[in-house]
Amino acid sequence: MHELGRLEDLPEEYRAALTELNLVPLWPSLRAVLPPGKPAIRTRPTAWPYRTLRPLLLKAGELTPMEKAERRVLVMANPGHGLEKMQATSTIYLGMQLLLPGEWAPAHRHTPNAVRMIVEGEGAYTTVDGEKCPMQRGDLILTPTGLWHEHGHDGDQPVVWLDVLDLPTVFYLETSYVTGGNPQEVADQGMDQRYQRGGIVPAPVFVRSDQPFPMLRYPWADVRKALLALAESQPGIEAVQVAYVNPETGGECQKILGFSALMLRPGECLTLPARSTAMVFHVIEGATKVEQDDHAFPLAEADTCCTQGYAPVTLTNLSAAQPSFIFIADDAPLQKKLGLYEVRL
Repeated sequence: MHELGRLEDLPEEYRAALTELNLVPLWPSLRAVLPPGKPAIRTRPTAWPYRTLRPLLLKAGELTPMEKAERRVLVMANPGHGLEKMQATSTIYLGMQLLLPGEWAPAHRHTPNAVRMIVEGEGAYTTVDGEKCPMQRGDLILTPTGLWHEHGHDGDQPVVWLDVLDLPTVFYLETSYVTGGNPQEVADQGMDQRYQRGGIVPAPVFVRSDQPFPMLRYPWADVRKALLALAESQPGIEAVQVAYVNPETGGECQKILGFSALMLRPGECLTLPARSTAMVFHVIEGATKVEQDDHAFPLAEADTCCTQGYAPVTLTNLSAAQPSFIFIADDAPLQKKLGLYEVRL
């Protein structure tokens, strides 16, 4: 491609006249917004080890009471986007949230979609749209756009979870806001118990929900069992991976971000092809090395990292005896809706 004209090539009085009318010439900046062959990527591969994050999160519990925080979270920010932007990738917000025994995080609802991946502790719960969802390690709990939700803790040890939100996208669209509310009445429980087997859902004439999010809690015990069964029944399968989906439609469980769980067999090394999506990896069990270009992150349980798009990622189980289990988030659902999703083999 030929070289384009520069802004400084234009006369100063001409530039001043454009500025006065809120006009900008395109050609000096065209390559910045439409680079040839590959996007300009700001997301940097970055890791957040839990062993270093956890003491700071517990210290936040000492320094800031819940009534001063509303949500006590340490945001995992990507240096490529600037720490003040609070973005792990261009479309994904990550935060590690702490709830101490006896605390209650008040009810609110907001336009960004959120999920909670439980990292540590027992005895806490999230109430979403009237359904009380117990929080156990490895569980995935949805708090979709517009639904009231609150967090409570009846146990005796700290509970920590990973927040994953599409906040950067919703904020960029100038549609991000929150509404406060009163404690919810628990009207229904056990929605996850209605969807126990793939291919079987409640009969629509009598039971099927008309809600866009019929299942709010995905227990890790069930997901782990599904991964082990898949590995056993299909030993030659390239990747032992399951997606978190809407059990009534088979589509993604939320509209903007996608979520899955991956099992690496003992000693397994798996290379994911270059895709247009950045990805978040969180280790639920085991130890996994994540590599992209010249970055290598050996992750232990509860560690989290992100990778950029348009470059392959290699995952290696660091144990030769035990499987490792990884939670993955990306923005593939949004990219597919927009016609932007790519896989480069």
